[in-house]
Amino acid sequence: MREQDIISVLSKIRTQANKFIIKKMEDYGIYELAPSHGDIIFTLLKMERITMKDLADSIKKDKSTVTVLVEKLVRLGYIKKERDTADNRITYLSLTQKGADLKPMFEDISKNLFDTVYQNIPKEDREALMQTLDKINQNFNNI
Repeated sequence: MREQDIISVLSKIRTQANKFIIKKMEDYGIYELAPSHGDIIFTLLKMERITMKDLADSIKKDKSTVTVLVEKLVRLGYIKKERDTADNRITYLSLTQKGADLKPMFEDISKNLFDTVYQNIPKEDREALMQTLDKINQNFNNI
């Protein structure tokens, strides 16, 4: 067993998945987005409106990283920001129509990605893999 190789393998899978996503987005004519923007757009497709803080918590990234990603999405016209009228410190994010129009592309890319990931892997192996990865993730959360 190659126990020492797990982080390397996970890193390679992430790199390959990101390349896959970028290629598929380019097939749709989307060149200005990176996979890191996907978490934000996907979350907004599900939640419609969210605060910056809740978004950062939801995608498990620090607020400064989320701010940079969101600012680019605002500049590109995918997201709009609104200040809370009662508390000016709170900023709400929501998709513009341009952002909402990405939904079919996101669904298609996600389906293709998961079809590729799980190709030739039986259902019971998938479940065992996810249980193991969840345990590894929890190990890091407990530090």
